[in-house]
Amino acid sequence: MKIADFVCAKAILPRLESVKRDDAIKELITALDKAGKLGKDNFADVAKAVIKRENEASTGIGKGVAVPHIKHKAVKKVVAAIGVSATGIDFSSLDKQPVYTIILLISPSEGDQHLQAMEAIFDHLQNDNFRKFLRQSTTAEQIKELLIEADQNPSW
Repeated sequence: MKIADFVCAKAILPRLESVKRDDAIKELITALDKAGKLGKDNFADVAKAVIKRENEASTGIGKGVAVPHIKHKAVKKVVAAIGVSATGIDFSSLDKQPVYTIILLISPSEGDQHLQAMEAIFDHLQNDNFRKFLRQSTTAEQIKELLIEADQNPSW
């Protein structure tokens, strides 16, 4: 599975306005909702589920990245939003550092798409250059191009 195939282009936010974890999550969910990816009237339920999951265990994986993720009936296929924070957000990350890049993943309740998408995301996040360029991107177009390039050249 390629990351560019499931990241919603209309939900790429190169300049998150939010400075708090839950607000940033809601900002990304709002972008997915406005793009029509969550179905009708699912915003509140999805937001509640993601924040509940985050409260159980932080998805701040370290190195300035968080990957909040859930399975939810609101989606029929896996979808993701990406947000970049200039100031950093406290996600209670494993390394105790602020998060600058958030990849929000929502997968269908059924099937194995969730694991495939998570694997695609983490494969790219292992790459120092990918993380660096993602954080430095200032437009949604730059982020889209980075995702495509990373999918085509996983070892760059």
